[in-house]
Amino acid sequence: MTNPVHTSPIDTAAMLAKTEILVEALPYMKRYAGRTFVIKYGGHAMGDPEAARDFAEDVVLLGAVGINVVVVHGGGPQIGAMLKKLGVESSFVDGLRVTDRQTAQIAEMVLSGAINKELVGWIHGAGGRAIGISGKDGGLVTARKITRTRKNTDSAIEQSVDLGFVGEPEAIDTRIISTVVDAGLIPVIAPIGADRTGQTYNINADTMAGAVAAAMGAARLFLLTDVAGVLDAGGSLLTDLTPGDIARLEEDGTISGGMIPKLQTCVQAVEAGCEAAVVLDGRVPHAMLLEIFTERGAGTLIRA
Repeated sequence: MTNPVHTSPIDTAAMLAKTEILVEALPYMKRYAGRTFVIKYGGHAMGDPEAARDFAEDVVLLGAVGINVVVVHGGGPQIGAMLKKLGVESSFVDGLRVTDRQTAQIAEMVLSGAINKELVGWIHGAGGRAIGISGKDGGLVTARKITRTRKNTDSAIEQSVDLGFVGEPEAIDTRIISTVVDAGLIPVIAPIGADRTGQTYNINADTMAGAVAAAMGAARLFLLTDVAGVLDAGGSLLTDLTPGDIARLEEDGTISGGMIPKLQTCVQAVEAGCEAAVVLDGRVPHAMLLEIFTERGAGTLIRA
């Protein structure tokens, strides 16, 4: 009888470190088993195959420990690239793309077609089972047209700006998502919806994810961004915020620009039924796992 052959010495320290990570994660796995996480995936991480692979692996792992994962994806840079390729000009108001009929058709093609199915493919490649849908499928999202106002620089009078076919969720039919989840699949949702007349609207992905998280009573809404989270005036990460804190930070100018609508989405979600929202850096490998399964976390947590 021969003894087993070890091709390399056992790294006891490394094994113990991995064991400690699992022990630390176990209480969080128990806490969130059977709960719903809504994840908005977007930003520049979508264009990086390695980051996409990491994201897909995280999603599959969350599902494996009993968490119901719902993915809502964006695609602004990809839409912009396609519009440029086709020679279609576009403009923005408060971060929202002014969308005429041609732009709306291109946006739906990119979001519901190329990006949605690519993300489904990444999840399948990581060992998961996903299905790609849009807010139009099964009447998942009933949308309504939105408008914005802009002050005239000369008179300071506010004027209404028509954004075209840009909408926001008016209602979410959670039965569609529940049916997909109950079948053991991960829904991957493109931010497209239709109003009660059947008119198609492009919807901001953050807004869509927030509405879905609120309607589902999600344990967590994750907004994966291109920054570490919400930073204070000195550039340090703020790990825990309430809606009141956010209002003060906005008033004193600590938060500005594109972070304001993201945090407004988080506030609306937690005040409408989502347990908590997290803003974190989607470029950091496995940032969601660090946020969920470690005491320290990895982003900014917002709860009512």
